[in-house]
Amino acid sequence: MGVRDWELKRFHGEEISTHRGSTYNAYIVKDRRTALVDTVWTPFHESFVADLDREIGLRNVSLIVVNHTEQDHAGSLRYLMERIPDTPIYCTRNGLAMIEGHFHRKWNVNVVRTGDSVDLGDYRLVFVEMPMLHWPDSMATYVTGANVLLSNDAFGQHYVAPHLFNDEVDQAELWQEALKYYANILTPFSDLVKKKIDEIKSLGLPIDMIAPSHGVIWRDNPMQIVEKYAEWADGYHEGTVVVLYDTMWGATRKMAMAIARGVERKGLGARLINIGKSDRSDVMVEIFKARAVVLGSSTINRGLLADAAAVLEMMRGLRFKGKIGAAFGSYGWSGESPKVIEERLAEAGVELVAEALRVKHDPTEEDLRACESLGEKVADRISA
Repeated sequence: MGVRDWELKRFHGEEISTHRGSTYNAYIVKDRRTALVDTVWTPFHESFVADLDREIGLRNVSLIVVNHTEQDHAGSLRYLMERIPDTPIYCTRNGLAMIEGHFHRKWNVNVVRTGDSVDLGDYRLVFVEMPMLHWPDSMATYVTGANVLLSNDAFGQHYVAPHLFNDEVDQAELWQEALKYYANILTPFSDLVKKKIDEIKSLGLPIDMIAPSHGVIWRDNPMQIVEKYAEWADGYHEGTVVVLYDTMWGATRKMAMAIARGVERKGLGARLINIGKSDRSDVMVEIFKARAVVLGSSTINRGLLADAAAVLEMMRGLRFKGKIGAAFGSYGWSGESPKVIEERLAEAGVELVAEALRVKHDPTEEDLRACESLGEKVADRISA
């Protein structure tokens, strides 16, 4: 059960772009008792509950599992519970606090921990706590007898396709969206991802299908996405340099192009991005894939251009691991931007490997050679 939201373009408010929409996946486990696992985002509550009633009849819902209380998964819960108010709910301890905080209702909530289970008949639901993947309340539900892991946000994608399963869709689109999802949402929790993957593997559960709450369901070699998460969580990079710049009249752009030339002269790949004209969620993906981040901005009001500041703030929050970098920028009279960028990069956990470059007015040939040298120095550090 769920919703294909073809029209969605922004998620988490206006924070994350979703070029291919998204889905809100909920699941019914039919047995002698019938379980509903998660609901859908609040704007779709009426159609969701009507579909649920047509599919199984609301009174036939024996219990509800809330893997995660964020509104895109639990937003229809209040509307549903108004119709079946005595139905037991299963969630984590943090989930209980968040249900009460979101809905201000007292329902029949049962708190569960990892290893707790509920028998449905032939099937049994086993709960696995997954705190901070990506909220404190998050958990997954494993269906014994079916060998299905209902993983909620983990292993998902903001991706809506004409088909339901991973082997039916465009593989380039699927992996692009899976990586974007990880880079923009789960990167800060990479250490926890590694530990949780090890914990799930240690349980020895046969997994024939992984069914997340966004995107397609992994039925063909489902563990491939688990292995990718393990790779992405372990200081992943592709050995490249991303040169990011925000420019007013083109001087900082000239610097950026010269830095990229210096990188390429050393035989490494460089990606050049004008962050004032680029989608920030896509920029985060390129930072995630790069080994080095070199960022520049013109100076304005003794600080940075707004898009450069926004990218640095996102980097600080996402806490990319194992990145090196440097700062640069042009100015007319005060020239604070490179120093500010250095401070922000350091706050984001980026190791600075070269002094910041400042250019007053339009860069000279000598200035551009200095920019090329900066690119070479960053590339040398990667190759060392």
